[in-house]
Amino acid sequence: ELVFPDLPERVRHVLATLAQAGQEVALVGGVVRDRLLGLEHRGEWDAATAARPEEIVALFDGATWENRFGTVTIGANPAVEVTSYREEGAYRDRRRPSDVRFGVTLTEDLARRDFTINAMAWLPTDLDAGRGSLVDPFGGRDDLEARVLRAVGEPRERFAEDALRLIRAARFAGRFELSIDPPTEQAIRELALTVASVSAERVRDELLRILADDPAPSRAIGLLERLGLLAVVLPELAALRGVPQAKPVRGDALDHSLRAVDASPPAHPPVLRLAALLHDLGKAETLRDGHFIGHEKVSSRLASELLHRLRVPRVLAEPVVGAVRHHMYEYSPAWTDAAVRRFVRRLDEVDRDLLFALRRADNAASGVGPAGEANQAEFEARIAEQVAAEPGLLVERRLAIDGHDLQRELGMVPGPEIGAVLDRLTELVLD
Repeated sequence: ELVFPDLPERVRHVLATLAQAGQEVALVGGVVRDRLLGLEHRGEWDAATAARPEEIVALFDGATWENRFGTVTIGANPAVEVTSYREEGAYRDRRRPSDVRFGVTLTEDLARRDFTINAMAWLPTDLDAGRGSLVDPFGGRDDLEARVLRAVGEPRERFAEDALRLIRAARFAGRFELSIDPPTEQAIRELALTVASVSAERVRDELLRILADDPAPSRAIGLLERLGLLAVVLPELAALRGVPQAKPVRGDALDHSLRAVDASPPAHPPVLRLAALLHDLGKAETLRDGHFIGHEKVSSRLASELLHRLRVPRVLAEPVVGAVRHHMYEYSPAWTDAAVRRFVRRLDEVDRDLLFALRRADNAASGVGPAGEANQAEFEARIAEQVAAEPGLLVERRLAIDGHDLQRELGMVPGPEIGAVLDRLTELVLD
């Protein structure tokens, strides 16, 4: 028996409605795995049922059925995705089956899933009490207990069906600290180059899941490298392997970047961890005599190109690129108040909170120690003091005069000269 005492009301309603209609229905996939691991489940809840898609849609107001694969989405926050039991035909494009067949059993439906730990189901027996039985035809529970990630059936067949599963293997093994079953690992290595066929959007989503959910993303990213996948999907990052670092903590530039990611707290979306992962991309190109002159500029360019290639939305990409570009600032207590003010104005378009969080992660990964944290804390305190004293100048970017005053008092005509005068006046005020 497996107990779900805290089922969300919408999930309970969906399961009860299908059961009352005489249809077998079960929770499947990650939600069952997470319950066995004692983890809180986030995001959508997945269910599978003997009912056909048109029968599911007829039972729920506002339900949507948008494709031929039999998945019906009900509600939101959390959404419940209900899929009809199905078998799948050949995967000619390494992503989608060419055809599906409904009307199969739950065990047959579970057989099409990627890994044994995701090929389990929970059949409710007493919804009010959250009681039900575990359906586990492929030994997923035993694999969880043995800390092993194993493909369902023949590994090469599973990965040939959808090459994204190669990356998912690293994500699951990293997050749940699993070893990879040897035949499964061998198949991943042999098929590593096929991951190039996966769309940029799907690779992006897997990367963001690794960064958002894993307590230590370095495990999954390290697996991507070891299995031959990192050089295919993130070659700029893979190029950091072997680039030497002169830091108190041992390791090369890739080791340092992964330590910086692990030093960053998880969040949705994982903006800080993404910045930490990419902040030193330029070191492979700029290494000269043990130094990386201007690597932050090259890093920001490479980060921008990488994020564009992965179709990362601008609202996420632009703050990351800005933080990477400016992460090499060097504050000294000898700075005057005017220097602090100029720093704030110069980085007006940069997310300072993200920039400073990136610096902390970089310091932690570098082994800088308490002195670095004290320096950063002092700098932030001085910035806060200056912003509080001059919010109009430093936050709202307001002078007491504007271009209209220059035209009226000095007879200037509209054009770039007005902007240049206002910029010069701003510098004088900052001083």
